[in-house]
Amino acid sequence: MSKRNSQTAKTAARERLRQERERQAKREKTRRQLIVAGSMVAVLAIAGGIGYAVVQGSKPSGWEAAAEAKVVAPANTSGKDGTEILIGDSKTDNVVHLYEDPRCPACASFEQTIGETVNKGMEDGDYKLSFTLGTFLDGNLTGEGSKNALSALGAALDVSPDAFLDYKAALYSAKYHPAETTDEFAEDEYLLKVANTVDALKNNKKFQDAVEKGTYDAWAMRMSDTFDDTKDVKSTPTIKINGKVIENPRTVADWEKALKDAGVTK
Repeated sequence: MSKRNSQTAKTAARERLRQERERQAKREKTRRQLIVAGSMVAVLAIAGGIGYAVVQGSKPSGWEAAAEAKVVAPANTSGKDGTEILIGDSKTDNVVHLYEDPRCPACASFEQTIGETVNKGMEDGDYKLSFTLGTFLDGNLTGEGSKNALSALGAALDVSPDAFLDYKAALYSAKYHPAETTDEFAEDEYLLKVANTVDALKNNKKFQDAVEKGTYDAWAMRMSDTFDDTKDVKSTPTIKINGKVIENPRTVADWEKALKDAGVTK
C-alpha cells in the first residue's frame, strides 16, 4: 500500500467516524426530547386527574344543591318559603308549637305517648298546632334521614294537614321509627313503605313522585334553617304553649296540667 492511499484511507475513516458520531448525537438528542415530552404528558395527566378530582370533590351534594335551589312550598303552609305550618280551624289564639327532628327518639316517644291527645286538643278547638322541623341529627349522627323524611313530610302536607299528622305519627311509631344511630329514613323506599300505612298516602302517585323526585327537598332545607335559627330551642322535642317553652310532659296527665298552667282550658 502506497503512502498516498494510506492517507486517503485514514481521511475517509475519520470522516466516517465523524458522521457516525453526529448520527449518535442526533439519536441521543431525539431520545432526550421524547423522554421530556413523555414526562410532560404524564405531569399534565396527573395534574388533570387531580384537577378533575378537585372539581368532582367540590361539586355540591344533592342536599347542598337543594339548599340553594328555588323552593317549592307544600300546600297548607305559609310564611317565607312556606316554613310556617299551622294546623287547626278553631278561631282560638292558643297555639301549641312543636319543634322536632324526624330521627329524634325522644320525639318518637312523645308522639307514641301523647301525640294522639295533642292532636285531639287541636281537633276539639282548644288550640292550633304549629310545627318547625329540624335536621340537626343528620349532622350529629351522620346521614341524611332527617332531611329526606322532612322532604317526605312536605309531600304529605301537600296532600292535606291530616295526611301530614298521620304520616308523622307513622314515622314516629314504635313499629317504624328506626334506632337513632341507623338511617333508614334516608331511603325513599322505606319512607314510601311507611306511607302506605296512611290511607291518604297509600298508592298516592302524586305523593310518591314528590318523594322520589325530591320535590320538597329545597323546602326541607329552608325549614331546617328556620329550626336552627330559633334561639330558644336547644333540643328536641321542644314544646311551646303560646310562645313559652314548657317542660316536656311524660304522661297525658302532665300534658293536661301544662295546658291548664298555660291558661288553655275548655
